[in-house]
Amino acid sequence: MAFVTRQFVRSMSSSSAAAAAKKILIKHVTVIGGGLMGAGIAQVAAATGHTVVLVDQTEDILAKSMKGIEDSLKRMAKKKFAENPKAGDEFIAKTLSCLTTSTDAASIVHSTDLVVEAVVENLKLKNELFQRLDKFAAEHTIFASNTSSLQITSMANATTRQDRFAGLHFFNPVPMMKLVEVIKTPMTSQKTFESLIDFCKTLGKHPVSCKDTPGFIVNRLLVPYLIEAVRLHERGDASKEDIDTAMKLGAGYPMGPFELLDYVGLDTTKFILDGWHEMDPANPLFQPSSSMNNLVAQKKMGKKSGEGFYKYK
Repeated sequence: MAFVTRQFVRSMSSSSAAAAAKKILIKHVTVIGGGLMGAGIAQVAAATGHTVVLVDQTEDILAKSMKGIEDSLKRMAKKKFAENPKAGDEFIAKTLSCLTTSTDAASIVHSTDLVVEAVVENLKLKNELFQRLDKFAAEHTIFASNTSSLQITSMANATTRQDRFAGLHFFNPVPMMKLVEVIKTPMTSQKTFESLIDFCKTLGKHPVSCKDTPGFIVNRLLVPYLIEAVRLHERGDASKEDIDTAMKLGAGYPMGPFELLDYVGLDTTKFILDGWHEMDPANPLFQPSSSMNNLVAQKKMGKKSGEGFYKYK
């Protein structure tokens, strides 16, 4: 019996080792999109020893992205290495040495393990990008989108690598926020999924898994909450100030729903809600908000425009 048990344990250990060996060890990362999210993803990947290429359309955009990354690293180093400035300088230099830029994604994806897309939330644009890069990327390369609201399956279907395609939803600001939602479509292989989970852990992040459902976990819970706060105000049940105060003092939230809407951007929330409403028009949680739509139509997007539900000028 002991012999059988030992054989079983050995067999299980061998199987586990074989499964682990099949996973892709992600060392080379290509990030498409040099905006706030893309630059943040590139920064954390480079800071953890990955070789990273950040891609955008122009050198000017990339220069701004790199300056933003360098400034962010300096702030981090000042806090992390307060008593050892030399170590902080070495951390910055080492991170930047792992990071290069390019305006030609097709020419570099042949040697990358992971492509993370972080361009504007436009499904047609994303599909065209993935379809084009699919022709140049290596067979083992995993494709991932950082979308917060669009369907991952639709993007995967624009490629021939549906089994090597998933969602990697980081949160803003990327260097500070620990969470990453790893989105598995019905076609995503277990090998791809586990490789991405491991990658997130090497970044020092906490990955959570979710199916390809509208909004994934955080936004699926957060956006309906925000919109219900707006509806409460639209009905005249409470002022926006009192709603914000109630949620901060009563629920312990750091920001009230209207403050958070303005911080995120009313246009961003409207875009997410409109996309969900189009997919499932009968769902009461996804119904548009007239007051938010009116503010967006008036270009009152929130903090970034100087006015949303509140004024910031």
